[in-house]
Amino acid sequence: MVLELDWHSLQKEAQSCRKCRLCETRRTVVFGEGDPAARLMFIGEGPGKTEDETGRPFVGRAGELLTRIIENGMGLSRSQVYIANIVKCRPTVEQKGFRDRPPDPEETAACSPYLLRQIELIRPEVIVTLGNPSTRFLLNTSLGITKLRGQWADFRGTPVMPTYHPSYVLRNGGEKSPLRRDVWEDIQKVMQKLGLPLPS
Repeated sequence: MVLELDWHSLQKEAQSCRKCRLCETRRTVVFGEGDPAARLMFIGEGPGKTEDETGRPFVGRAGELLTRIIENGMGLSRSQVYIANIVKCRPTVEQKGFRDRPPDPEETAACSPYLLRQIELIRPEVIVTLGNPSTRFLLNTSLGITKLRGQWADFRGTPVMPTYHPSYVLRNGGEKSPLRRDVWEDIQKVMQKLGLPLPS
């Protein structure tokens, strides 16, 4: 069973997974990236086009924004945190590979055991969920991110901070979006929880 595998075996199992239809159109399985013993874990919904091509999570435009939050805002490097998604293969509209979409319930059910085992093995002190799909999945709720963001929640004893997905910020004003301020407020709460120094 996936939930009994060690890190190496889990990654190997995910790389060859054919449990849902996303395997039919993927180029690469995007397992995750970062420190397997990280104090902080970021969880999004699924790989996009650039991620599917490179095998790395959050490396497109949204990934660049997340990297700036981690490095410039938090004073950490990407290698010090762990970044993953609910599903490890890219979901696209009608499986045609052009437009990304959130994973559907069947895809989430098939792939989520990999994420759950990653969380068990990493044992992060804090999880940040990025956007609706990961927040609703971990918190088992139908509420939207606008109602949940900025408020501490719990996943099996681990504090969870929901915030907006970087791609949502980019779609709604980009670098000048007021949503960036909301995300930064949420991230500051995470830094306080982890005992990280806040910028002056």
